[in-house]
Amino acid sequence: MSKKSSKRKASIKSSILLLLLIAILLIASTYAWFTANKTVTISSLNVNVEAKNGLQISTDAQNWKAVISKEDITTNAYTGNKNQIPTTMEPVSTVGTVTDGFMGMFYGTAAPGDTGSYELTAKATEPEAQGATGKFIAFDIFLKADKEMQLSLTTNSKVTSTAPEKGLQNASRVAFCLLGNGEADTPPATAQGWKKAGTLGDGTTYLWEPNADSHTSVAAASANSTYYGGLSTVKAGTGQAPITYYGVNKAIVDGVPLSQVNNGKGGDAFTQVTPTASTNATMDAATQIFTVQQGITKVRVYMWVEGQDVDCDNSASGTGLTFDLQLEAPEGN
Repeated sequence: MSKKSSKRKASIKSSILLLLLIAILLIASTYAWFTANKTVTISSLNVNVEAKNGLQISTDAQNWKAVISKEDITTNAYTGNKNQIPTTMEPVSTVGTVTDGFMGMFYGTAAPGDTGSYELTAKATEPEAQGATGKFIAFDIFLKADKEMQLSLTTNSKVTSTAPEKGLQNASRVAFCLLGNGEADTPPATAQGWKKAGTLGDGTTYLWEPNADSHTSVAAASANSTYYGGLSTVKAGTGQAPITYYGVNKAIVDGVPLSQVNNGKGGDAFTQVTPTASTNATMDAATQIFTVQQGITKVRVYMWVEGQDVDCDNSASGTGLTFDLQLEAPEGN
């Protein structure tokens, strides 16, 4: 055998070995946005607003009750609503900006780019409601108060998982977008049509991050390497400080490497997000979230899996989530 032929064979073997090594690394790594098995089942949705101290709730600004159900949201809501409660979810991201009554939600896809590393692209998913096939939960409620009230998330408010050890519940988010307010006798059609614009932190959009103190060992390892580009402060377990993350604020056509999407280096498609309330996994105390004015207030509620969260990785996909939401006006409010 000639030396030239031997070198060629050795080169081919080296190339094959390198490709196999790259494949093994890609398979072994965990990434945000789920690069495999994207199904997240919604095991249950419980929405309760405790109507006391002069507070009432409705899904059509006309029929007022003490508690609304999933059926009220899907069946008894007003005509023309954009409510959606899908049976499965996929990760999305937002920075809380509301335009024409809808919060900008972006569906991301992580796939190998030209260099072989995973890159993120994203497209807008609002305001077209998709009923039972959307990628996140969104619905309108109306609150009627006989005076200004500071509402709180009770200790019954939580997001749990059918496989808590996988940690998907740690990537969940809930937002409340206040779209308008008027007198108690405002015609239902008028209240239904409120579409106030706003942004997170300006008094119109409020973001709740449940389980903000908890991370799995897989998520911590991912945060400390591939995803965050070396954020060594992320630890596994509970009792951790909330992690800074950057939400997607617009469509991303040209892929951004996943190592840059959550460390402030990914360009102008990302904005740092500061939740209004970050609570721990035990939810051991009621937490103030937003204020409603006297009269009728329209609120659009969003529930989703935040793709930019460190806990949104492959190992967490394929599980189920249960959203429990209970708001109340404390005594003496």
